[in-house]
Amino acid sequence: MIAETVCSAVSAAGLGIAAVTAYRKRFLSAARLAAYSLVPVGLVLTGVVGWAADTAFSLKAWVGFGVLGVAWLGFMTTRAIERRTGGTRKERKAAKAAQREAVAPAASAPSLGGAARPAAKPAAKPKAAAAAEDFSDIEAILKKHGI
Repeated sequence: MIAETVCSAVSAAGLGIAAVTAYRKRFLSAARLAAYSLVPVGLVLTGVVGWAADTAFSLKAWVGFGVLGVAWLGFMTTRAIERRTGGTRKERKAAKAAQREAVAPAASAPSLGGAARPAAKPAAKPKAAAAAEDFSDIEAILKKHGI
């Protein structure tokens, strides 16, 4: 009963503030405030407030929340351990088998591994040419804008 009264008072106050905001010609803000103000009354009318009040004062409900918390903690702990160890036993065996198959029978190095020799580097441009290209781009932009 008290929760419903408080929610109604909060909604009435919010609607009053929305009216003052609308009087000041800020209609978008006023409409948003009115929408927020109607939420507590809607929660009362749907029964959510009564359910929350009954749940908040129920020992059985709090024990249920505790059990759910322990279950969530268990899930998160096992997930973290699984990520750290590399998955399940089946996944680890499959990864080892795939690693063995990556090496060709007659090869001395893995066929999927990194290249034995580094890739050729592209020829470096002279510094003067690179600087001239940079300035030509800047000059074109400045001319475009009439500067």
